[in-house]
Amino acid sequence: MTNVLVLGANGQLARRATRTLLASTDATLTLYLRRASRLVSPDATRTRIVEGDVLDGKALTSAMKGQDVVFASLAGDLKRQAASIVRAMHEAGVKRLIFVASMGIYGEVPGETYRSVLDPYRDAAAVIEASDLDYTILRPGWFTSDDRVDYGITQKGEPFRGHDVSLASLADLISKLATTPGMEVRHSLGVSRA
Repeated sequence: MTNVLVLGANGQLARRATRTLLASTDATLTLYLRRASRLVSPDATRTRIVEGDVLDGKALTSAMKGQDVVFASLAGDLKRQAASIVRAMHEAGVKRLIFVASMGIYGEVPGETYRSVLDPYRDAAAVIEASDLDYTILRPGWFTSDDRVDYGITQKGEPFRGHDVSLASLADLISKLATTPGMEVRHSLGVSRA
């Protein structure tokens, strides 16, 4: 059984990944968010809700104890959040991180110009890539709500293919990454509809 800490647990992608992890794996989940009252436990036997801020190093480190995987889908000061996650993972002795960034952070989307709106994602990815963690950075296209699982991936340095990706597809990939040791470790993956 894998223990997964979900950071930003009330976000759209995190909620979808939580449902997929509960439905398709035997993982136990710790759902970490700033206001716990916003979230109802989807399965009281396999989930625990923890209120905390990713920038609160003490609370974050405490939540990481006993975890095998950290999955982060966040908004806000992403560079500071990434640095806080890396520090807390070192303190707690956790190595596996799945971090959601954005397509375009490396200028890899053909026909698109790099824009400053992506700087926070790029800066967070740089913090994670400079760490010694077993990370996978996900660079998804625009989210769609359809239930179809249909995605392709590109590696860092390859042109991004496509434009959008379903939440169901991302949740499927996150579930596989969280429960398959060694899968795409120290890779940055573009994810879009196949």
